[in-house]
Amino acid sequence: MNNYSAYHHSFKNLQEKGLSFEQVFERIVTFMNLNPKGHYRLMVGTDSQVHKSQTVFITGIVIQNEGNGVWACIRKFIVPRKMTQLHERISLELSLTEEIVAMFTEERKNQLIAIVLPYIYEGATFTMEGHIDIGAGQRNKTREFVKEMVSRMESMGVEPKIKPDAFVASSYANRYTK
Repeated sequence: MNNYSAYHHSFKNLQEKGLSFEQVFERIVTFMNLNPKGHYRLMVGTDSQVHKSQTVFITGIVIQNEGNGVWACIRKFIVPRKMTQLHERISLELSLTEEIVAMFTEERKNQLIAIVLPYIYEGATFTMEGHIDIGAGQRNKTREFVKEMVSRMESMGVEPKIKPDAFVASSYANRYTK
């Protein structure tokens, strides 16, 4: 990300601070191993908030076992200026999401799939989603960017979700941008 040197911040959640991506991945593996027959959704999404002299970006990583709990963490990224251009901000949100998605290499994804694989005939599932904080509704200012952002996620082999289904970006990450 060129000139943003403060970029590689660590991850944190309410229980832990200063987690590396390796540690985040280990937490996800541990969480999934608790119930390998689960219905897992690995979701990544970013939201931003423009403040007086900076713009705060929060990327959330959420592993959800549908109906059986979640494990989640965030990473904060600060741009030291007000980013008033909506397209620039949405695009950077997606770039930050893409960066995390890319950390889930084929090898890592296969490791996660291997946890549920012995149980797929018993209903176990694993999907990965990219949550984009945009909406296609008529009154939504971001609707003109939907096609571009959705195809960026799809090109990474991740299922894109937009509002109202993009809750990692629009709800979880959003809480930490204030």
